[in-house]
Amino acid sequence: MKPFPQHLLSITDLTRAQINALIDFSQPFLDLSRDDIRKASTMRGKTVINLFFENSTRTRSSFEIAGKRLSADVINISASMSAVQKGETLMDTGQTLAAMRPHVVVVRHGDSGSCHFLAKHTQGTSIVNGGDGAHEHPTQVLTDLLTLKNAWGDVKGKVITIVGDIKHSRVARSHLLAAKIMGYSVRVVAPKTLLPLHIEKMGCDVFHRFEDAIVGSDCIYMLRIQNERLKTNCSFPSIREYHEAYGLNMARFKLASDALILHPGPMNRGVEITSDVANHAQSQVLNQVENGVAMRMAILSTLCGLEAL
Repeated sequence: MKPFPQHLLSITDLTRAQINALIDFSQPFLDLSRDDIRKASTMRGKTVINLFFENSTRTRSSFEIAGKRLSADVINISASMSAVQKGETLMDTGQTLAAMRPHVVVVRHGDSGSCHFLAKHTQGTSIVNGGDGAHEHPTQVLTDLLTLKNAWGDVKGKVITIVGDIKHSRVARSHLLAAKIMGYSVRVVAPKTLLPLHIEKMGCDVFHRFEDAIVGSDCIYMLRIQNERLKTNCSFPSIREYHEAYGLNMARFKLASDALILHPGPMNRGVEITSDVANHAQSQVLNQVENGVAMRMAILSTLCGLEAL
């Protein structure tokens, strides 16, 4: 297996063997997170900075918990706390932090390509993409793959149906790229206004009617409407009509009742998913959250060149 890259900017930075290695590496960290004493000395002496220009509960908290459980020094910086508020550029912010010699900087930013930009203009630290605009979210997809592998044993040959705001979803884009690496199929379901142009060229099957896509699905992956990225409110007539056409309710779920249910959060119950489905035994939503900590422990350790527990 070839060496891991210095940065984790895209899921395509990794080979299938490296993705599987991260999944395997996550297992002891998952066990640690379930112990009474959730602490290891793996990253003692290492520094992790979480640089978040967008709001986040799951990604930011899981990276913070991951670093602290491994005894790293973790610093959280939000946009409101940074010198960007005083007019500093992203490049200057990144170079200033890199000059303090942290081992890893996790970045979430509203602009696509921002993490690649920082990796190009900083030295001596690893940049992790915690979500950049509508581009990618590789650590979420690695978390999903850990969740699915623990449920299925292997994702190869499976069918994952992603439903919702595909156009603005960095998770959807990373899954479309990961599918080619890991050998699973992706179906996407959305109104035409919430689909990128020429998305079929990414190798997925495109549907506009939920019921047509759901039959034969092994996993139903629901996405929220990203209102903060919509330039207009004309992408669909109303929330009620959107829910009627694209919401996952129990009647639709019965068309593929053996499928697993995923959602990257935050969920908008009553919009893209009903509470009875979100709370169903097939729902893996909370497993995704738990697995997110373990996967990010594995990512941080790997980027720092550390061994498993």
